[in-house]
Amino acid sequence: MSTSDTPQPRPERVTHAHVRDVALPGRAGTLALVTVDNGLDHTKPTTFGPLGIAELTAALSTVRERVRAGEVQAVAVTGKPYFLAAGADLTQVTTVADRDTALGLGRGGHAAYVLLHDMGVPTFAFVNGVALGGGLELALNCDYRTVASDVRALALPETGLGLVPGWGGAYVVPRLVGVEKALDVILTRPAANKPYAAAEAAAIGLVDVVLDPADFLEESIRWAARVVSGDLVVERRPLDPQPVWEGVVAAARQRLDAVVHGSRPAPYRALDLVAAARTATRDEAFAAEDEALADLIMSDEMRASVYAFGLVSGGKKPVGAPDASLAQPVTRVGIVGAGLMAAQIALLFAQRLGVPVVMRDLDDERVGKGLAAVRSTVERLVSTGRMSEPAGARLLGSVTGTTDLGDLASCDLVIEAVTEILDLKKRVFAELEGVVSPTTVLATNTSALSVTAMAADLQHPERVVGLHFFNPVAAMPLVEVVQAQRTSAEPLATGFAVAAKLRKTAVLVADRPGFVVNRLLVLLLGVIVDAVEHGTPVEVADRALRPLGLPMPPFELFDLVGPAVGLHVLTSLREDLGDRFPHSPGLEKLVADGTRVVLDAPAKGLPKPVDPAIQAVFDAAREVEVAAQPLDDAGVLDAVLTALTVEVGHMLDEGVVTTPQQIDLCMILGAGWGFHLGGLTPYLDRTGYSERVLGRRLLPDGVANVPTR
Repeated sequence: MSTSDTPQPRPERVTHAHVRDVALPGRAGTLALVTVDNGLDHTKPTTFGPLGIAELTAALSTVRERVRAGEVQAVAVTGKPYFLAAGADLTQVTTVADRDTALGLGRGGHAAYVLLHDMGVPTFAFVNGVALGGGLELALNCDYRTVASDVRALALPETGLGLVPGWGGAYVVPRLVGVEKALDVILTRPAANKPYAAAEAAAIGLVDVVLDPADFLEESIRWAARVVSGDLVVERRPLDPQPVWEGVVAAARQRLDAVVHGSRPAPYRALDLVAAARTATRDEAFAAEDEALADLIMSDEMRASVYAFGLVSGGKKPVGAPDASLAQPVTRVGIVGAGLMAAQIALLFAQRLGVPVVMRDLDDERVGKGLAAVRSTVERLVSTGRMSEPAGARLLGSVTGTTDLGDLASCDLVIEAVTEILDLKKRVFAELEGVVSPTTVLATNTSALSVTAMAADLQHPERVVGLHFFNPVAAMPLVEVVQAQRTSAEPLATGFAVAAKLRKTAVLVADRPGFVVNRLLVLLLGVIVDAVEHGTPVEVADRALRPLGLPMPPFELFDLVGPAVGLHVLTSLREDLGDRFPHSPGLEKLVADGTRVVLDAPAKGLPKPVDPAIQAVFDAAREVEVAAQPLDDAGVLDAVLTALTVEVGHMLDEGVVTTPQQIDLCMILGAGWGFHLGGLTPYLDRTGYSERVLGRRLLPDGVANVPTR
């Protein structure tokens, strides 16, 4: 998308409400079954826009009249195959131009759903598939809920999208499952993008019964008949006492302050709604949800979140990928190296591709450590019930080790994952070329070095492609697919095909230093330590980025990647790209001494603070004069954002990627940057950095922000 483009909303995919009568078994009467369905296949989830909500309201109103006439003894809602509903139609939400319209969206949903409370007969939700956001709230506003056992996505993801559960969720959930579990549903799970599976939802009381999917509708109707006839009584937990409620909310607020630091409004607004839900009437609570929803719809954080959601959803169709038919079959994978990353990559390939994987290293000790790492991970998966024992045994049997390079001869794909030394990687590729088939794709997991230089001396440099995985390999969803100067279409297509089978999102990047994620993250860290070199206290530098709401503070990020790795990449980028990647004697001293840079987290899930003791190391190693006025928190943040803006400009000019959207996708999936930022470029636009530093916006106005005109 160019900066001349303007967002073009698509028409609403209207979700229809089809009503039919079902005779309940045992002469329990008639059940009016309402099926919500947008008439499209499973690739187009059922969502609710204004027209769909209006149709649902009309259908439920008609059913209520029939209830009052004595024609209907129960009402149920269900969905098309694989979906109850995936919530509100976000493409419609992001076109809202004023607060009054936004307020109407909340009120419209409540007007429909309140009919389920006021029906006058028992109401049921037969949750046959995905139920997210407003889709789950449709079920929650019913009296009872059945769910198919194969449903794996029940969630209220709104706070992760810059919103709140705005159609009753913030009021109903804490009353249904208790305030502590409700905050897990509304705050914790969305932050981790971790929906509930059917059994989990039943365990906390979010749904009432789990049924076999094979005859789910019939079983649900039979279960409903037992409830209607009085043969089955579903117990509800009592409301939490007020002191318990207030204590849980207060603890959650402290945790938000420690993790989110006020960087985005949605979690706080949701917490406020939950706090009030115990004593508020239903009408008061629903009105408060309407007000919160209206405010958030008109916030930049929400628009950036929906933009980010769209990028991630669309990332399975990577920009610039070659024709998939050019990809070569991969039936056996070799990995050169048996260290931490190599072992993680080996396990991922064996598990997701289902092919034999062989790790090769220089001696038996190193090979043994790599295989032990694989075994330890598999044993943990089995012991926690995430993998069966037979599956674990098969997986362990498919990963082998060797010291003989010749054992890689029959591999279709070989990935080098050795130490980040260019000459060493070149030597590995040279040795491989004499062993493997002419059609074997050679890949490198380098994090910053030139793939072109690695392949330069080979007889067939066109077979070399970069596949940059991120640590931890199993969890991080991004793979940067690096096209070197002479990489041909076949290995490139193979790289994308492999990434897809590994269930990763692949982004095509040019062979430029650091690619996308490391270039930007290491620059960020470099600017932080440079501020310390010039006199900013380490504790000030470490907290300066809190307004961004990043996954972790800078020195904890250094600790995660390893200070030695961070220093190596910083030095490499400085050599390739110049002085805007700073030199840090203090960091060099920390690495040389093996000094840990952070303290332990004060509690599980909270950030690890910088160790104040490292201040002395920076002070002793300093080679520049302390600034007359060292940067304060705001100054450090400004320096970081200015440097990132400059670098984004360079990256787009160099063609590292072709669009700002690809940079954002990389930062979201490869660096864990929050949806509320939209990645990086929306934040630089809305804070004015892109126009001030580059003289232009990076994205069109209104794409990831509330339009300014």
